[in-house]
Amino acid sequence: MANRTDPTARSVHGTNPQNLVEKILRSKIYQNTYWKEQCFGLTAETLVDKAMELDHFGGTFGGNRKATPFMCLTLKMLQIQPEKEIVVEFIKNEDYKYVRILGAFYLRLVGKPTDVYQYLEPLYNDYRKLRRRNADGGYVLAHVDEFIDELLTTEYSCDIALPRVPKRWTLETGGLLDQRRSALEDDFEEEEEKEEEEAAVNGLETMDIDKEHRSRSPVKERERDKERDRDRDRDRDRHRDYRDRGDRDRGDRDRGRDRDYDRDYDRGRDRDRDRDRHHRDRDRDREKDRDLYDRDRDRDRDRDRDRDRDYHRRDRGRDRDRERYSDRDRRRSRSRSRSRERRDRERERGPRSVSPDRKRRRGRAEDDGPLEDGEHRANPDDKKKEKKEKKKEKEKEKKQPVTDGTDHPDPEIAEANRLRAALGLKPLRP
Repeated sequence: MANRTDPTARSVHGTNPQNLVEKILRSKIYQNTYWKEQCFGLTAETLVDKAMELDHFGGTFGGNRKATPFMCLTLKMLQIQPEKEIVVEFIKNEDYKYVRILGAFYLRLVGKPTDVYQYLEPLYNDYRKLRRRNADGGYVLAHVDEFIDELLTTEYSCDIALPRVPKRWTLETGGLLDQRRSALEDDFEEEEEKEEEEAAVNGLETMDIDKEHRSRSPVKERERDKERDRDRDRDRDRHRDYRDRGDRDRGDRDRGRDRDYDRDYDRGRDRDRDRDRHHRDRDRDREKDRDLYDRDRDRDRDRDRDRDRDYHRRDRGRDRDRERYSDRDRRRSRSRSRSRERRDRERERGPRSVSPDRKRRRGRAEDDGPLEDGEHRANPDDKKKEKKEKKKEKEKEKKQPVTDGTDHPDPEIAEANRLRAALGLKPLRP
């Protein structure tokens, strides 16, 4: 909410006023502590107090490109969009120079070209010093007139791209702007008036001196004037005759020179036309040759690239086959060496003896004869186990004779065992 433009604000140059500041710089201003603490809730009246506290100006500085308070207040003015009269009062303020340049910078961003030239050009006469903050965080000396000239002649100031403003002579030609009047013209006019007054005074003094001389000797002065007039007339006539003769000669000479000039001009124009045609033909042939050369070079390059690709593919396939064959040879040699080692061990160990069980199994297999379809040969181990189990059962039967207790020496126990035997119960233990 605090970063939104005033709903009553009008669009400037066809967009939101805050969009005149780049998005990256705008986001850095929104994250600035000065913006959050000092610019929150400012109005056109209370913004003047913050502008009076400024002691420098600039765009961004430091490694993280932190925005200056000057830029924070500029964005705040774009957000609240103060009236034009308030901005003009900022510019006309002569007590606080940073308030003046803040208003000038804002007017340069949102103002019309005529208003920009009308209100900013008078600030060329302000030569007060300013502190400007560089990108590295240091300060440099500047002046108000230098900053105004930067706003009017450049397209980028304080890390902001300024809107385009037409040249002054264009506006003067269209009648939208009067011719600029320098502040030094008044001084020049005063100097000219003083010179004219001095010239008038000197002229009166010379006239008085001539009157004095004429009053002293009127006859001599009259004769001297007649001789002067006669000499002047004679010189005028001589000059007229010389001028007429010279004009006549000059006319003939100029006419001949013009004729020669026209002839030379036509000849030079034809020569230039032929030279241009020759240059065009040569350039066309050169471009054609260059195109052919480029086409041939591209074709050769593609052919070399294809040849290199095929060569690498063949090399890769050859290497793969070589690796496959080498692996197969290695496996064969390994299995061959393993079988050789086994044969050597058996040879060193001698002929192996056959166990009796194996001989017996072989004999039984031979006695049984061939198997029929679907018949399986019995495992000798299973038969052996069955025989052992049967033998154990017979031994148990021999060791524990079966008795029902009827032959017990005690007649009562023998009777009870007979009853239990009839009921299918176990006999009583002795």
